[in-house]
Amino acid sequence: MKLAAFPKCYMDALCVDRSMSVFDWIEMASGLGVDGLEMYPGFFTSLDDAYLDRVREAIEKHGMTMPMLCCSPDFTHPDAAQRRDEVERERRMIDVTARLGGGFCRVLSGQRRPEVGREDGIERVVKAIEELLPHAQSRGVVLAMENHYKDGYWQYPEFAQKSDVFLEIVERIRSPWFGVQFDPSNAVVAGEDPLQLLEQVKHRVVTMHASDRFLKPGHTLEELREAEEGPGYASILVHGVTGRGLNDYPRIFELLREAGFDGWVSIEDGMNGLEEIRESAVFLRGLTSA
Repeated sequence: MKLAAFPKCYMDALCVDRSMSVFDWIEMASGLGVDGLEMYPGFFTSLDDAYLDRVREAIEKHGMTMPMLCCSPDFTHPDAAQRRDEVERERRMIDVTARLGGGFCRVLSGQRRPEVGREDGIERVVKAIEELLPHAQSRGVVLAMENHYKDGYWQYPEFAQKSDVFLEIVERIRSPWFGVQFDPSNAVVAGEDPLQLLEQVKHRVVTMHASDRFLKPGHTLEELREAEEGPGYASILVHGVTGRGLNDYPRIFELLREAGFDGWVSIEDGMNGLEEIRESAVFLRGLTSA
């Protein structure tokens, strides 16, 4: 297995106030001891080929690759025209993934808006992803659907946050160009057992996010539910060094190996600084190289 890193701690700096450039992040990450850097569309100030080629060259200069593009399409939007825009945006992101040398582009379901029912939402998501599959195949890119909590810039949590909805969508899409991006911490946040979910999808996993999340002392998952609606993550949700939280990573990697997984594991960590990503990398390297 190979390790990538994702700069969770620098999202606003990279995407909002632009106090850090993607090239700054690449330089900083060059000393983390990882094999690749997962990217997010908001990191880029242009999608022109020349700019994307510069990003790829900067990564490869340090002996790394860009394996995964972390996209957040919103396929559940009530407005059909907006859903069409989301599909076209994801199609463009598949092109960006290929241009950067990546093999995996994340897809999500969309936001869990109160006015969107279960069946309507599932139909919209399946239709959108199936429409994208021929283009993904033509570009040599696999669409990886994550059991997600919430994009940091969304108002509502993930439509398919609960495993019953997530699994129904995954089961309905059968293609070698579609698989699962497994994130054990998101299952914990959903109030579910990540090992039980992994048992059900382990043969469909194509990429993985590795992190550990915690609730601030004195808080409960019920409080997290109440705090879900509003931009960004709930303030009581905390990231920490991978391997020091609730996830049983030795068992997780045991199950992945049983299923024949030998792909990319991306560290989604470091909310308290770059050193946390480095410590997470050391921990995960011991498991992924075993």
